Amino acid sequence: MARILLVRHGQSEWNAEGRWQGQADIALSDLGRTQARAAADRIGAFDVVASSTLARAAETAYIVTSHLGIGPIIPVPDLIERSAGEWSGLTRDDIEREWPGYLDEGKRPPEYETDEQLWPRLERGLREVAAYVGDPNGEALAFAHGGLIYLIEDRSGERRGRINNLGALWVDVPEDGEIRALDRVALIDDDLVSAQSADIL
Repeated sequence: MARILLVRHGQSEWNAEGRWQGQADIALSDLGRTQARAAADRIGAFDVVASSTLARAAETAYIVTSHLGIGPIIPVPDLIERSAGEWSGLTRDDIEREWPGYLDEGKRPPEYETDEQLWPRLERGLREVAAYVGDPNGEALAFAHGGLIYLIEDRSGERRGRINNLGALWVDVPEDGEIRALDRVALIDDDLVSAQSADIL
């Protein structure tokens, strides 16, 4: 089975402002670029490098691979973040004002991409990356988003709390059988982590 280290992108400008992003194409913040450079020092060799096509993941991938001298980066559109629907661009305070109680009750707005809608796309994206690896025992590095990592963990039966920017999850992608979450990895030190950024997509 191929293994993928699925990495959450560096802090984006909207992460820094506490805004839900979803599929909005927001650039990295200066801290996000610093995080990506720091993470490169903890990433080893991989058979394949892939990325979501959203700017915050693609730029993280570019910074890391440029530092390591590896590539090319394969763009995988199916690895983009879950759509946040009507909440895209809003802060938690905005959401609480316009949709009171939704966050505490785990409810989402009508256009939010549900787990059932997201999973087929995410599975397709992970299997695409694994196919590029070729060797069933090979390893890929893929830059993506927190919402995807949460869903893989949920389907594996173990959500491990919030994931910080440049947090990562090892994922097993067998040729036949269920995709499953393995261990999480922190690629940057705590002094570069922004707690606010871990709380939103």
